[in-house]
Amino acid sequence: MTGETLIALALVIPAATALLTPLFARHPNLRESVTLLGTVLLFAALLALLSKVLGGARPALHVLDVVPGLAVAFAVEPLGMLFATVASGLWIVTSLYSIGYMRANHEVRQTGYYVAFAAAIVATVGIALAGNLFTLFLFYEMLTLVTYPLVIHHRTPEAKAAGRLYLMMLLGASTVLLLPAIAWTAVAAGTLDFRPGGILAEKLSPTALAMLLALFAFGIAKAALVPLHFWLPAAMVAPTPVSALLHAVAVVKAGVFFVVKVIVYVFGVETLSTSGAGDWLVFAAAGSILIASMVAMTRDNLKARLAYSTVSQLGYVVLGAALATHWGIVGSGMQIATHALGKITLFFCAGAIYTVHHKTEVSELAGLGRVMPVTFAAFLVGALSIIGLPPGGGLWSKWYLVLGALDGGQIAIVAVLMISSLLNVAYLLPIPLRAFFGTAEGEATNGRAAEAPLPLLLAMSATSLACVILFFFPGIVFNPLQSMATQ
Repeated sequence: MTGETLIALALVIPAATALLTPLFARHPNLRESVTLLGTVLLFAALLALLSKVLGGARPALHVLDVVPGLAVAFAVEPLGMLFATVASGLWIVTSLYSIGYMRANHEVRQTGYYVAFAAAIVATVGIALAGNLFTLFLFYEMLTLVTYPLVIHHRTPEAKAAGRLYLMMLLGASTVLLLPAIAWTAVAAGTLDFRPGGILAEKLSPTALAMLLALFAFGIAKAALVPLHFWLPAAMVAPTPVSALLHAVAVVKAGVFFVVKVIVYVFGVETLSTSGAGDWLVFAAAGSILIASMVAMTRDNLKARLAYSTVSQLGYVVLGAALATHWGIVGSGMQIATHALGKITLFFCAGAIYTVHHKTEVSELAGLGRVMPVTFAAFLVGALSIIGLPPGGGLWSKWYLVLGALDGGQIAIVAVLMISSLLNVAYLLPIPLRAFFGTAEGEATNGRAAEAPLPLLLAMSATSLACVILFFFPGIVFNPLQSMATQ
């Protein structure tokens, strides 16, 4: 197949999955078979597209001109290809996990859940493969709208309040900050196309570049930079598979991907480096990392702790891109992949704990690791990867971020990265340690095996194994990023 055909298939397959799923609403086995088939077909299409990109091809697909100068178009490059492949791979395991979770917890509106999830993947692939800022913006906003039903899935007053905050912050930031940034870019550069080396070289003064970057950085509220991060912890009222979608597969990853894409293909790494326009963003991201880590340490609710951990970890991606160095960009791209695998593992484990034992607080987990050894072993692997310790693949993203900071002469940022890693240890490692070595309390921890349903175990085992594989074979992610980082 041609690259253009594969791009079209990557969008059509999840869209067709979303449209076909309601036809089998009364037949859960068929409904979920449609979902799983869609996940596998999408992953296969993106792997075929990936092989072309690794071979040096840069497929593109022009769909239509909305008005002169504004086209819906797609163009594949290494960073977008990485994001799309990771998201589609995680759609497989999240769908498998969802089947076990939704059934075990007797969740309502399961058909609507699978439809919205497939629609979110359409938007995610569109974001990853967008060929210009206009197309990226369209799919970015689509992602907000199609994930709203997932956030309010339980329809409780708390869920509805979280949904209102979700829409208000994401759509509000896009309207007030992101749209003006895109319009300013169009006027200054004369184009919205993504180009290696950027499109703003010698187009704006350093001060204007810094102001434009601020509009993008905070207008892309899905990146959850402090202080525009409150929507993310609030959205934890959704079912755990939705939390996995928000934190690992699509939403926040779309945000930080957008930031990196803009820095590399709109501003240009060299332009940003020589102008110093991104220096403020380096320290803003560093502050976001430290503040969110310290808040995470105070949260006893497991999902809330993981949510603030995500805010902190997203800061690493923005920081690496803002450093505007070769290794910073590589580290930023690797963080997108390694954090996705590590954090989805942690959320899968949190959902398994709730499904079997209905425990949600860290203080309730003492001794639980002895009756859920697979779950907490997976949690330990995911935590080590998030921290940046062997045998987790997250070690390499942190390593390259440190190299990027040293390359840019940012010794203070190296200190921030070291301190944040210690904070990660402080709020993550006590969870499995308490579970394995704490004093058991209650009937749920009296020594009887009480593991999660098989689909949940398979999903968390697969993602924790992937964390380990990336530790031993980082080239899977590193090699495609190398060419992007030199542009």
